[in-house]
Amino acid sequence: MTTDNAKILTADQEMALRKPIDDYVGGIQEKINALRADGTDKVVSLQNRIDSYKRDKSRSKAENKAAIAKLQPELTKAKKVESANKDEISKLISDAENYIKEHFDKEYYAPVCESAKYEKVAAKNVYDAKLAELKKEHEAAVSKLSDHQEIKDEKYVYKNRQFDAKMEYQKTLQEIKDRRHNAFAHKYHLIDMLRMSKFTFGQKMTQKWENYKYTFNRRTFLLQNGLYIAIILIFIALCVITPVVKGTQLLTYTNVLNILQQASPRMFLALGVAGLILLAGTDLSIGRMVGMGMTTATIIMHQGINTGSVFGHIFDFTAWPIPARMVFALVMCIVLCTCFTCLAGFFTAKFKMHPFISTMANMLMIFGLTTYATKGVSFGAIEPTIPSMIIPKINGFPTIILWAVAAVAIVWFIWNKTTFGKNLYAVGGNPEAAAVSGISVFAVTIGAFILAGILYGFGSWLECARMVGSGSAAYGQGWETDAIAACVVGGVSFTGGIGKISGVVVGVLIFTALTYSLTILGIDTNLQFVFSGIIILVAVMLDCLKYVQKK
Repeated sequence: MTTDNAKILTADQEMALRKPIDDYVGGIQEKINALRADGTDKVVSLQNRIDSYKRDKSRSKAENKAAIAKLQPELTKAKKVESANKDEISKLISDAENYIKEHFDKEYYAPVCESAKYEKVAAKNVYDAKLAELKKEHEAAVSKLSDHQEIKDEKYVYKNRQFDAKMEYQKTLQEIKDRRHNAFAHKYHLIDMLRMSKFTFGQKMTQKWENYKYTFNRRTFLLQNGLYIAIILIFIALCVITPVVKGTQLLTYTNVLNILQQASPRMFLALGVAGLILLAGTDLSIGRMVGMGMTTATIIMHQGINTGSVFGHIFDFTAWPIPARMVFALVMCIVLCTCFTCLAGFFTAKFKMHPFISTMANMLMIFGLTTYATKGVSFGAIEPTIPSMIIPKINGFPTIILWAVAAVAIVWFIWNKTTFGKNLYAVGGNPEAAAVSGISVFAVTIGAFILAGILYGFGSWLECARMVGSGSAAYGQGWETDAIAACVVGGVSFTGGIGKISGVVVGVLIFTALTYSLTILGIDTNLQFVFSGIIILVAVMLDCLKYVQKK
């Protein structure tokens, strides 16, 4: 036996190291269990029975109330016992935890980790020796062959044997990793029994970090975060280059607020289209929705009588109170956007039309109607007091950001805490299975389009306030690519049923920050489209790789 092998613990040796700890803590645990039997354990049991009576719909309220009343004296008695034993149990838990802290790592976990280190070296030596043996056998076999096909077959067999050896080596490494992780987990198993799963914050964080390291996979990590890392490195490079080239700092408080301001209306659009992408769809009409919404809001909130006409009619809302005009503008933006999204949603849900087609038709109709109705003119500025009422600045802080935060919170709640949100994921993941389980695919699809329309309307209204009007049919051109790209970069998969609100937020902020940075640096707008295109290609490529890996 080599020196290294002598440092490798056998299963029996490992158990022998752990036994004194288990015996000591186990003895204390027995005392704690005896103290909890008529106290805490009984309280938990009785409380569960009371809760079950409260939920029981098969009996009358009077019967449940009577049953609960019979248990109350026992519960009161058990709580008194629990209270009487509380200090003693706390002392026993403290004693056990102090013992674990003093002995577990030093006498058990550290030797196991040391053993694992030498086990890895031994496994690598075995693997290298196996490869050398296989190579020697392969060379000997090839030297005896002359037929080309036989040599080719031998090479194929050799590659398979190398692969088998690699798989065996990786299996051994995983077993070593499992052994070390199990040793770590045993400490928290003991604490779990002592504390009845009530860990401290530090203990929870320690376990989370260990579990993260245990499950960490480099390939998966790069697939999920590689694009973020690359964009962050690009942004850091821009922060370094900008002061040199332009003589100004990029990462300033003012610039950060400007980025967040620009991102806020776009957040609404990205959140809207994210729900459609979750259904394995998309929306090509977002930019035209923004143009229609901006035009509508500008006409209603226009400063004075409108100079432009709609279908030949000049609107005058100056007699209305400004708050009423603001609310009416918002309602009209939402109604118009929602009507058109419902139209696309109906054809998508009813006739199984791909959203690419239905929303492209929407895009053409909206642009055509808006341009024809307004002759393509810009309607100028809105009342100057309106922006300060909708999105005032408080000590220099733009409150438009708070609108975006509220939208994120509401959509997160819808996606994660409502039946509609769960159904959205189900239909996006597998519409056939969702339909079999009783979910209305038609209703969920229409619901996603309605939600998108509401968000588009709200976003265009905010953009009108941010830009102080200037609504025209051409406004918002290309915004659909930004919104879709932000979702894809944020991890909302085109395969459907995969995505998080946090990813959408990150995607919007990344794109807005990158565009803002390139603009400050003086990069031509056309070249910025090239950067966006590359990011989209890489994001979708990584998404496809993740999908293939799962398959």
